[in-house]
Amino acid sequence: MDGLFARERAVVAPGAVHVPGWLSLDRQRELVAACREWGRGPVPYRHTVLPGGGVMSVRSLCLGRRWVPYRYLDTVDVELPGWLGELGREAVTEAYGDGQGFSPDTALVNFYDAGAGARMGLHQDKEERSGAPVVSLSLGDRCVFRFGNTETRGKPYTDVELASGDLFVFGGPSRLAYHGVPKVLPGTADPALGLTGRLNITLRETGLWRDAASARA
Repeated sequence: MDGLFARERAVVAPGAVHVPGWLSLDRQRELVAACREWGRGPVPYRHTVLPGGGVMSVRSLCLGRRWVPYRYLDTVDVELPGWLGELGREAVTEAYGDGQGFSPDTALVNFYDAGAGARMGLHQDKEERSGAPVVSLSLGDRCVFRFGNTETRGKPYTDVELASGDLFVFGGPSRLAYHGVPKVLPGTADPALGLTGRLNITLRETGLWRDAASARA
């Protein structure tokens, strides 16, 4: 609860659901600890270099099938934990009433440095062959999350404030909507979380494992 009133669950667009405060503080702490541990693994958080030479301001790492702009590789540097996949299924159930067979095989963990002005430009998650929804979990500082339309980076779009513990799921008609983070609000995280900056965990089902299974059959 923020102030006197709880933030309300909202359907931002068809298939796009915002559930404020879905993660308890204890669960948030567990996820922050896991994110730190993953960063100590074989591939640390790093700034992604785009094909045109630009460098993303967020630092990222992949769990499960590795993503590079703008495709998935057949390599896995850090395994996607089974418990995180299960959390993703719980998230889809929370948003839509059932898990819809959601079986994520990749997760992108993005760190927004509070002092570096990190942000994320409007983009589509369109490298996946699966039409399964995307699950987004927020930790740490609040941000402005801009959720747009499927045709253009411009208007119409809706700005949603995401706080630590919030869940955002988008699928169905909104699966290919442009979205991004134009602003992070430094110093807005609960000090009890022990995190400076913002972490975002995005779970996806690539659909590529089905292709690989078919090729072996």
